[in-house]
This record gives sequence, structure tokens and C-alpha cells, in this order.
Amino acid sequence: MMGPAHSLSGAAAWLGVGAATAAMGQPMPWPVLLAGALICAGAALAPDLDHKAATISRAFGPVSRGLCEIVDKLSYAVYKATKKRGDPRRSGGHRTLTHTWLWAVLIGGGTSVLAITGGRWAVLAILFVHMVLAIEGLLWRATRGSSSDVLVWLLAGTSAWILAGILDKPDGGADWLFTAPGQEYLWLGLPIVLGALVHDIGDALTVSGCPILWPIPVGRKRWYPIGPPKAMRFRAGSWVELKVLMPVFMLLGGVGGAAALNFI
Repeated sequence: MMGPAHSLSGAAAWLGVGAATAAMGQPMPWPVLLAGALICAGAALAPDLDHKAATISRAFGPVSRGLCEIVDKLSYAVYKATKKRGDPRRSGGHRTLTHTWLWAVLIGGGTSVLAITGGRWAVLAILFVHMVLAIEGLLWRATRGSSSDVLVWLLAGTSAWILAGILDKPDGGADWLFTAPGQEYLWLGLPIVLGALVHDIGDALTVSGCPILWPIPVGRKRWYPIGPPKAMRFRAGSWVELKVLMPVFMLLGGVGGAAALNFI
């Protein structure tokens, strides 16, 4: 799928989690619901860091473009080193390592560790990066062109600073779910894992499928492209994505958010 659909699906997924946790008696404070939805929307773009034409590759200028090249080469090297006889030859690393459940778990776990050990500045950095991606994904029409980059960074930085301040207040949500001393912001890894997995599921619905299960082999392939039957798949950017899935994600997100806040 394309960036806007990925971001919408990520936000909708976290709002759905908010509705589920509220039903289970562990409701999210509204700052956690908001911050988590934005982080998940941003994290749902992150697996495409292996693709130089993706939204994330241009979101941070030369830094993200350089990182994109590194991740692409790393992913390709891992693919070549671990592929089985049934896996096809490739010329790049797109839709390989960063599109797996293992990558999602490692990135999310690493983020949680960084958040609880790095202090306020680490939390601000995590929020800033994902706010930039969320803005680029959700407001994609308004952020086209390199001239808008500085404005996006300023908006993301301001939003990250304000959200961190609200979350740090008593009952603001820094210790939501993980309440033991020293576990503040441990939950930050959850929307990142979810966003990456939602991205992978979205890509699995497209023509090429997605090797979510790696490194678990399926038949003669270790990089088996998981997906529905061919007749049910669609091309990225097609009318199915724009006219059907994106409105559905918006509807589900609205219902999930209302349920999470006990409005319905």
C-alpha cells in the first residue's frame, strides 16, 4: 500500500486497541490514545525505510536518504544469506527484512528500552521522529515538496514537546499499563510494533505479498510472500486502496476512538 493508507491503518489500529483495553478495564488516558495513534501512524511507514522512493526516505532529508541506502543494502545482504532454493533472485532489499514480524518486535522492543533508559530526551526523540512520519503520512497532500520539510519538523517538534509534557503529568499516561517504578514510557514500543505489523499486513494484501513470517520457512521458501488468494489482491495505489480501504480505516478509527473514550 501507499503511505497515506499505511498511516491511516496504523492510527485506526491503535484506536482499536484503545477500545479493546477500555473494554478490558485498562482504559488509556486520552494523551496515550492520541500519542499512540500518532506514533502508530508514523511507525506504519517505517518498514519502507528499505525503499528510496518511500515517504520515510525523504522525511528527514539527507539523513533518512542515507539511512535508507544502508537499510536496503543490509536487507539485501540478509536476504541473500538466508534465502532457500525456492526464493527468487532479487536486485534489492525492498520488502524483505524490514517487512517481517521479527523486525517489528526488535524495533518495538528497542524503542521501549531506549524510552525507559534514555530519559526525557530519548522520549522526545522517539515522539519527534514518529510525529514527522505521521504528519507526512496523514497530511500527505499538504506536505508535498521539500519546501514544507522545515514546517513539518517544527510542527512535529512542538507536538512532541507538548505531548511529553502532558504525558508526564499525574495521570497523564507516562506509566499507563506498566506501573512499576522505572517503567514509565515502557508502552511506547507497543504502537511501534503494531504499526510495523499493520504495514506488513497491508502490503500482504497487494499483488506482491509480504514475507511477514521470516525467518520461519514455508515449503521451499524462507521469504514466502504471505497474502490472500491472487484474485483478492490489488495493486498499491489502486482504486481499491483509495476508494475502499482508506474510508474504511477512517471509519474504524473513528469508532475505535469513540469507544476508547467511552463515548459509545
